[in-house]
This record gives sequence, structure tokens and C-alpha cells, in this order.
Amino acid sequence: MKMTDKNPFPTFPNTASALACAAALVTGFTTITHAADWPEYRGPNHDGSTTEKIALKWPATGPAVVWKTPASDGFSSFAVAGGKAYTIVSRKLDNTPTEVCLALDASTGKEAWAAPLSFTKYDGGGASGAKGNDGGDGPRSTPTVDGNFVYVLSSALQLFCFEAKSGKPAWKKDLLAEHHGKNIRWQNAASPVIDGDLVFVGGGGPDESLLAFNKADGKLAWKSQTETITHSTPVVATIHEVRQVIFFTQSGLVSLATKDGALLWKQPFRFNISTAISPVVGGDIVYCAAGYDVGAAAYRITKTGAAFKTTELWRSAGNKPVANHWSTPVYKAGHLYGMFQFKEYGTGPLKCVELATGKVKWEKPGFGPGNVILVDGNLLALADNGELVAVEATPAGYQETARAKILAGKCWSTPVVSNGRVYARSTKEAVCVDVSLKTAGK
Repeated sequence: MKMTDKNPFPTFPNTASALACAAALVTGFTTITHAADWPEYRGPNHDGSTTEKIALKWPATGPAVVWKTPASDGFSSFAVAGGKAYTIVSRKLDNTPTEVCLALDASTGKEAWAAPLSFTKYDGGGASGAKGNDGGDGPRSTPTVDGNFVYVLSSALQLFCFEAKSGKPAWKKDLLAEHHGKNIRWQNAASPVIDGDLVFVGGGGPDESLLAFNKADGKLAWKSQTETITHSTPVVATIHEVRQVIFFTQSGLVSLATKDGALLWKQPFRFNISTAISPVVGGDIVYCAAGYDVGAAAYRITKTGAAFKTTELWRSAGNKPVANHWSTPVYKAGHLYGMFQFKEYGTGPLKCVELATGKVKWEKPGFGPGNVILVDGNLLALADNGELVAVEATPAGYQETARAKILAGKCWSTPVVSNGRVYARSTKEAVCVDVSLKTAGK
């Protein structure tokens, strides 16, 4: 596909291409998620974690840079699978700001292909930041990789499926036009989520706000609820032996059965201006939060027979001490770890919070609204100034093991780990650094 193509989706999906795509999946291209892959926004387990082992101590000069390349505006993170690293940037095509899905060679950083998405003009909602590190508004969604296909949900709520090898279109769905949807302030930021044969997204209209499509051919699998979406990416989890997808909507948390979209439970939660983090599941407890003086809460989910019930364990109002703007924390052994802050650019702390009580166990300032992941039970944090920091995930106290400046520009995206390497990006550049075990002690 050439970047000059004005309409890469002229007639699709048609029956032949849909059947071919479905046949490919059935005859050997079913989901293959390798332990070293990070195939979607919240990782291989839908919770920001991976079991991959990495070096937690780096040379004084920092981990070795495998490659670094310019990356135009945006807050999209990387998805890494099948030897490629995928993200979304903003480029001008025919002098029009356009979202573009990029596929980079994971080993070299060289561009393998680029596919235009939506023609988009941003309103500046993401142009803030620390002094000298602001500006750079752009796409917020992250691609999702499944087998031989890449799925992208644009800011304009168009769901695309591309062939991972070539970037060739497989199918496309327009949620606004086909499902009576309505976009939100600052446009869509959520990423598509895949579990089994289905891809989950939000953005439709009455009685079809929350949607599931067959990943093979894009056909609608189910539609459910009358909700207004937020910037939050849904999560998939098994609670009380029931597989469910949890959306964080403007009315609150909405949990649906993955198989058919049936409503399992709802928990009201206040909305104001923007909700952006993904819900965090720790056993039978679900945590959610928002900025703009909304605060945070945790709810225990119980089940009697087929009926689910939610019970509030604690509620913290306002922007402190445990609210999150868009930085989704990770969960380990009864505790949350993440950047709990609201617009504390360059200064906001990394914190450990007890999930069942909301009690802050420790905090360390100087991270800003970056993001953290859990790597083999340890924390890997990317501060908003481009510093990568390894920290032990323990409620006993803040224990940093390594720190290195790896990026210039504003980092509101999430670092990911794949095959012993960290892939991260800012509003200016993208980088791949080597943190494999072979580097430990060097």
C-alpha cells in the first residue's frame, strides 16, 4: 500500500476477501501468542504484565540501544509480535493531518509498511506537559496483533484489520456510520481488545454501544447496552470462573459475558470531562479511577448462582491520593503499582497502593504521568521525561534497581517488553533497548 493511496478500502469487505481471511485463520493462522510477544495495549494477559525475565541492573551508560528512529506526534504505545513493532503516528498526507499505522522491523526499527487510517485534526487536548516538554498532540490508541493480522481503532472510531506481513487491508468497520455511534471529546483513545475469536470495542449508539466482531471477517458477533464511551480501553478477565469484558463507560463499570455480550454486572462511577485508565482486576476486586476531581474506588465482585453483585470496598474522592488520570496501574499480590497523579507533569509520584483498602504504602516523586508494566514480578516504569526505571514490586518500600534516559520528547505511552528488549516511544522518537539477561552485570 502506498501512502499516496487516497482510499485503500474502496469496496470492502467483500465476500471473497472475508472468506479468504476466515479460511486463513481456520487453516493455521489462529492466535499464536508467544511468551516473548507483547501483542496489544495491556499485554499478553490483558493486565500490563509479562512473565518474561529481563536484567534489572544496567550499565552506568544505560541499556544498549538496539535502534532509535524519529516518530511523529502521538501517545500510541507499541504492540510487538511476529518480528514487527506496531504503533500509530500522525503524518500529513496531501497536507492533511492523518493517523497512520506503522509497522517497524522489530530488530532494526526500519519501516516495513505504513497504512493510513482516518483524516484527523486534533484539538490540542494532549498538548500540555511539563515546561519545555509540552506539545505533540496525536493518536492515543495502540494496535493489536493477533496471528497474521493487525487490528487498529482510529480516533474517528473506525476499526481496521490489516495483514501483518504487508499492511494490505483485510476488512474495516465504521462504528459511527454502521452502528449509529457518536464520538467523544478529544476523540477515541481506546485500543481494540482481542480474546479468543472476538475483537471488542466501544463506540456504537443506543442498544449497540459495546460491540464484538469476529476477528476473521469483521462480522458482528454481538452488540450490547446503551452507554457513552470514554477514553478507557476495556479489559478481559475471568472472575468467578466467568470470562468477561469490562468496559469503563461514562455511567461506570459495565461487565459483559465475552461469549454473547450479556450483562453480568454494572457499577455506577462518576464521570467528569474524561475517564482514561483501564479497569484493573485483582482476584475478585476491580479498581477504577479518573482525574478531574473524580477520584478512585475498588469494588468486590461476588456471585450467587448466576447473579453477580458489586460491593464498594473504599472510595477516595478528588485528585489525591490514589486517583489516576490515564496511567493504568498494575496489580501484584494485593497491591497496585503505578503513577497515581493528575496533571503533575514531570513531578508526579510512582506509588504502591493496597488494593483492598486504598492505603498508600509508599510513593516516589519524579515520574509524572508516565506508565508502568509488570515484568516477571518487577516494575518497569517509563517517566514522562523519557527515563526508564526498574523497581522492585514490593509494598516494603521503593527499591530502584536501574535508571536510564532512553528517549527525548514527551512520554505518555507505555513501555513494552519483547524478546529481552524494551520498545518505547515519545512524541519525537521511538527506541528499542536491550535488557536481556545476557546483559546483566555488564
